[in-house]
Amino acid sequence: MRKKKEAILKVKNLTKKFNLQDGRTLTAVDNVSFKLFPGECLGIVGESGCGKSTIAKILTQLETVTSGNIIYNGKDITNLKGEELRQNRKKFQMVFQDPVESFNPRMKIGDIVSEPLLNFNLMNKHEAKAETKKLLKMVGITEDFTKRYSHQLSGGQKQRVAIARAISLNPEIIICDEATSALDVSIQEQVIELLMNLQKERNLSYIFIGHDLAVVRNISHRIIVMYLGQIVEVIDSDKLVTDAIHPYTKALLDSVFSIKMGNNSEIEGIKGEPPSPLDIQAGCVFCSRCTKCMDKCLNEKPKLKEIGRNHSVACHLY
Repeated sequence: MRKKKEAILKVKNLTKKFNLQDGRTLTAVDNVSFKLFPGECLGIVGESGCGKSTIAKILTQLETVTSGNIIYNGKDITNLKGEELRQNRKKFQMVFQDPVESFNPRMKIGDIVSEPLLNFNLMNKHEAKAETKKLLKMVGITEDFTKRYSHQLSGGQKQRVAIARAISLNPEIIICDEATSALDVSIQEQVIELLMNLQKERNLSYIFIGHDLAVVRNISHRIIVMYLGQIVEVIDSDKLVTDAIHPYTKALLDSVFSIKMGNNSEIEGIKGEPPSPLDIQAGCVFCSRCTKCMDKCLNEKPKLKEIGRNHSVACHLY
């Protein structure tokens, strides 16, 4: 069904480099390309430092790109400035891992949710107050919470408020950056269910970033697997367990812990440490930790190529 629709977002050859004070260059995102379709949830997984959050900040334009393009509804928004940039942010909203850091502790919950509506002059104060109550009810928060402060809420309640604020401007794309990783498992399930229901009701498109493969798989339609700033595999989430073939993706799957495992079951961790993003090697980024590494892998970077329907991989084995 997604193939019949035009992509709402196209990211082309996105690269982000940071110049350090000592003169060295850190490559956080290296030539990344992907598409997001209307009503789709696209998951991005990988170890810490793989570039997931940097991509989120670039898409919400909290960071500038070094090179590459971001095409939204057919328009290049990579280098928007001033009021045009501000207006574009209504269509891109973000839910952070720790909502408290994005809340003003001196503001009441009602003011936190209504602030975007007033900032963009979408409503007067009376209308915004009524809309805030509707938004909070939509995410399972009662009206009396409007008079509370963020420190008076639980972790799950804070994230629900963050989601209410994110949807207040009727965005088309919401980026969830580790939005459930700091929550208890039972609360994680509630927040994910909330996100999925809102997606259906409002036809939202999500980019869901996380390190927990099981959580990302449950909410996503497709999954991008990243390693050291590069995409190594893209696959439908329902085929992840059976059809994933990149050595890194398979290693991630082998390292997932399940309470249904027997006492004698082994959890295979990924041996070694990722190389430094300050010194990107010429060949495959995963070759130093890959058990199937060949001479070619050391010297030639594999290209991300399509090997099946909605399935691409960057590996010399395929």
